[in-house]
Amino acid sequence: MDQTVILSIKRQDAPGASPRWEQFSVPLRQNMNVISALQEVQRNPVTTNGERVAPVAWECSCLEEVCGACTMVIAGRVRQACSTLLSNLDLTQPVSIEPMRKFPVERDLCVDRSKMFESLKRVRAWVDIDGTHDLGPGPRMAPEDQQRAYLFARCMTCGCCLDACPNVNEGSDFIGAAPLGQAFLFNMHPTGKYKKSVRLAALMGDGGISGCGNAQNCVEVCPKEIPLTDAIAALGWDTNVQAVKNVLTFVSHGSHSSGPGG
Repeated sequence: MDQTVILSIKRQDAPGASPRWEQFSVPLRQNMNVISALQEVQRNPVTTNGERVAPVAWECSCLEEVCGACTMVIAGRVRQACSTLLSNLDLTQPVSIEPMRKFPVERDLCVDRSKMFESLKRVRAWVDIDGTHDLGPGPRMAPEDQQRAYLFARCMTCGCCLDACPNVNEGSDFIGAAPLGQAFLFNMHPTGKYKKSVRLAALMGDGGISGCGNAQNCVEVCPKEIPLTDAIAALGWDTNVQAVKNVLTFVSHGSHSSGPGG
């Protein structure tokens, strides 16, 4: 007997529109992932009530858990639709699929993750190379540093850590764990560390590292098992050290500028 699975999908026609739930029945195949199930709905967008509706909108690209585009909340947990097999879910009840909860919904399962990308700009999550083409080879990284950096280089900016973080909400401007992890990564880089004080200054501002409440949900949901709390702890120490340096610099400059009798 052919087996089917019921998908309960949270839908929204446009930004700001009222959301609604619709259910679809799709044939279950061996090793079927959520993307395949959504493709079945796309081919035949008829609800379990027999109503033909507009195809469900979602995003995907690599289909191998590298790009992060298909991140959504599946059965109550934020994860990638491409690597989530239906056979690993409880199929005795409808499988709920909804958009990420901490980003503005564009349509159905598509969200606008611009604020996360803007946070990456804020922490300068890159290595400045302009004007370095004729300076010869750069500094080398020790193998053990390369291994540590690789853990954080695996981040695909999917946003799972932000979705699961209780400190990322409408009442907070906390940038979340992903940008913090990338700030830590580029501070570790032999060339990137030349801008370390700039990154730390950004993290010491509003919405920076002080917004972390140490819930540690980020490491629980990270699909790449990135040790984000280790990065946050290290950055916490670095920002404290930078704050002391800033005070000492201010005091030193103040004493020099005041002069005799100042």
